Amino acid sequence: MASLKLPEFVPSPTHDSERLRKAFQGFGTDEKEVILVLGHRNAQQRKEIKETYQQLYNESLIDRLHSELSGDFRNAIILWTYDPPERHAKLAKDALKARWKGIKELQVLVEIACASTPNHLMAVRQAYCSLFDCSLEEDIIASVSQPLKKLLVGLVSSYRYDKVAVNLEVAKLEASKLHEAINSKQLDDDHIVWILSTRSLFQLRETFACYKQLYGNTMEQDIKNCGKGDLESLLNVAVWCIDCPEKHFAKVVRDSILGLGTDEDSLNRAIVTRAEIDLLKVRFEYANIYNSSLDDDVIGDTSGDYKDFLMTLVGKGPKEA
Repeated sequence: MASLKLPEFVPSPTHDSERLRKAFQGFGTDEKEVILVLGHRNAQQRKEIKETYQQLYNESLIDRLHSELSGDFRNAIILWTYDPPERHAKLAKDALKARWKGIKELQVLVEIACASTPNHLMAVRQAYCSLFDCSLEEDIIASVSQPLKKLLVGLVSSYRYDKVAVNLEVAKLEASKLHEAINSKQLDDDHIVWILSTRSLFQLRETFACYKQLYGNTMEQDIKNCGKGDLESLLNVAVWCIDCPEKHFAKVVRDSILGLGTDEDSLNRAIVTRAEIDLLKVRFEYANIYNSSLDDDVIGDTSGDYKDFLMTLVGKGPKEA
């Protein structure tokens, strides 16, 4: 369930473009007006605003936002203003450019592959090629070491069946294959990569349920028993993103605000990418898992326009006039 709130009557892209242009002019920027407009428009509406703004003023809205705003607020609102496939392509590129590619970076690729629709993943791969003149798979192969490379290439190359159709016998058989590989600590086994990267999300959820029924533990528990390496962690991110993405993103939010300082990049990614998908469910899971309010915890760790914008996406900001 999306948390994004749209006005009852959505203004035309021309009207919104004029409002944004006015917000940029004069002494200082009217950040509140920018939030009221962009924070209450869906992806298609934002795309139309960007196109109209370019036509009216012969300049990129993204470039103008970059020059007018600053800090974490700027980063969050620009990430939001990108078309979703372009946004994820840029997030993937940033992850692969990182000097140190740990779970924090590489889980972004798993989210794109396992917590997205098949059509969205295809659109991300197309956007990646268009933006960076190479494929997402090529960059993974060039910059990630084995065995993580094998898993990630399999996941991002998939095109899953997207209908609710489940074969119980196949689920039992593949649960057995998964258990055999995990029990022998062969986490880069071809069966694991093939099953996780080809089966539909509905089929995989049935397989995970069969796994627990047959062997007593969840796959996550048994993978954790294999060790604490990057492959174990990345596999469990894949399992969570397939089985219950809202739990995974609740954890991303929690991890981003725990400890000294805030990981704004992770916080932005979780809220911005899920606001039009399932952020209400993420908020519910956050409360269920951590016995705390996501809204209150984010408010406690952020401030100013940045806080106001995130709260708008969460569904708690001021209503658009």
